[in-house]
Order: sequence, then structure tokens, then C-alpha cells
Amino acid sequence: MKRILAAAAALLLACGLPARAQDFPARNISMIVVFAPGGATDVLARIVAEHMTRTLGRSVLVENVSGAGGTIGGARGAQAAPDGYTLTVGSLGSHSAAPSIYRAIAYDPRELQPIGLIAGTPLFFVVRNGHPAQTMQDFLAYARANPGRVTNGNAGIGSTNHLACALFQHLTGVQLNNIPYRGEGPALNDVVAQTVDSACLLAPAAVPQIAAGTMRGLLTGAAARNPNAQGVPSAPEAGVPDYIFQGWNAIFAPRGTPAPVVARLDQALRAAINDATVRQRIEALGSIPAAPEAQGPEALSRLVRAEVDRWATVVRAAGIQPQ
Repeated sequence: MKRILAAAAALLLACGLPARAQDFPARNISMIVVFAPGGATDVLARIVAEHMTRTLGRSVLVENVSGAGGTIGGARGAQAAPDGYTLTVGSLGSHSAAPSIYRAIAYDPRELQPIGLIAGTPLFFVVRNGHPAQTMQDFLAYARANPGRVTNGNAGIGSTNHLACALFQHLTGVQLNNIPYRGEGPALNDVVAQTVDSACLLAPAAVPQIAAGTMRGLLTGAAARNPNAQGVPSAPEAGVPDYIFQGWNAIFAPRGTPAPVVARLDQALRAAINDATVRQRIEALGSIPAAPEAQGPEALSRLVRAEVDRWATVVRAAGIQPQ
């Protein structure tokens, strides 16, 4: 009789889990952004969080947890309760290259529960106003004449920005004085303040500043000019044809998050990405909203696995030493 009652209780519990998950969310959701405010990851996260709040009927609250190239926030998000109430917005750096950059990382991006891709984020190489270089060829000549003296800000070791500029230096052979920050926003602020000479910035951070005239774009890491920054030469036009680089930002949940909760979050993110106004806001920043075939957990899982393998190769080739 006890075995029958135990089996019945287990059955009722198992049946109740999907029902409770389908009632999700019953409270506000925390969305960890792994970098400081003002950078691409933060800007894109806040755009989709605003729309997801309306879809889910509960506030999606952005929390910036920066440091160590995004891996501090990444670890906190990965170790949260797998109930859907803590999400993490990561980047190419924090959620694909990090295992190759850091010897001891508290999470494996491939083992997280993917929710979906937000957008691809084109890369811009920028210099401060007042810098003597007016073109990329000017900059390369100046940097080669002054090895290690030209300062270059990034969002932290292992961040997408750090990888982008490491690849740039590998391809061009220039030696810059690299300065890691706790996020792209602080690095951007110092370029605007003209205390740092240059930076590799992602489109949501770079495009508004270039448009406002607070910094100069010398190159976009693509084969063609960005439609929202037509005055910035493409990589081939700038004389660095092999410098093709695009970052990305995506949402993850902890491993073990119930499937019905994942489905609800996937639905809310898709609703945001496919909303015409949201797409226009993302595109106005120079980013590329996730295409239909790139949306959803399965597509993000494939992307992360491929990127982890690809960046392990790139990190070795660029001579980046693990931290």
C-alpha cells in the first residue's frame, strides 16, 4: 500500500511540474548582462527586455554583473536556480571564446540552456577625435612608428572587443598598448573623453557615437559598408581585406531549466525580435536582428558549439595566452 501511495504521489508531482511551468512567470525575471552599462550587450539586452516584459506580463529587470571578460556574470547566471527567473545575456567573447581564454572558468557555454540569439553585432575600429590618423592606413603607419605607445581600450580580457583587436593586431602586425576595462561602455567613454586613442567597438556602441561626431570610425570589420555608418570604410576599402569580424549577443538560462519554461522564454524573445519596432531599433544601431532560421534554442546551441571550436583555433593562432 505504501508503494502504491508513493507511486501515486510521484505521478502527481510529475504531472504538476508542467502545469506550474506553464504558469511561468509568477514573479519578475532577472536578466544578467555580463558587461557594464553602455556597451553593445547592455543596449541590446535592454531593448529586448522591454518587449519581453510586455509579452510575459512580468518585469524583466536588467542587472549588470561585469568583470573578467564577462565570465563573472556568466558564472553567476550559470549557477542560478534553473527555474527561468535568472537569464544571462552573453556575447561571442563570454559564451564561446572564454573557455580558450581562461584556465578556470565556472561554466561551459555548451552546457547552458540556450534561449535564443538577439542579434549579430558588426565591429568598428574607432579612434578618438584629435588623433592624427584620418584613415586606417594613417593609423597603421603611426602605430608602426610608435610600437606599444598607441592605447587601445577593450571590454576586458576575453571579451569580444579584446578578441576583435587581438585579431586586428595579428593581421596587421601592429603592437598596441591594450587597456582592459570592465565593459565596452567604460572603454567607449574614455575614447569620447580622448584619454584612450582607439578601440574595437561593436555597432550598438560605436554607430551612435560616430554619428554624433564624438569619435571617428576608420573601418568596419565587414566586406561592405554598414548601412547605418556609410561614412566608415569597409575592411577591403580600408586596406585590411581579411579583417572580417562580427560578434553576437544571445540569451541563456541555467542548465536544467524546464522545457515549458524554455518554450515560454523562447516565445517571448521571438516576439521581441520579430516586432517591427524592435527590429528597427536594433538595425538603427548597426546590428543585425536574428533571422528566423537563427532564432530559438536549437539554432543558438549549434552556433555556440561551432563558435567554441572556431575560437579555440583563433586564440591559438593569435598567440593569446590563457589567463
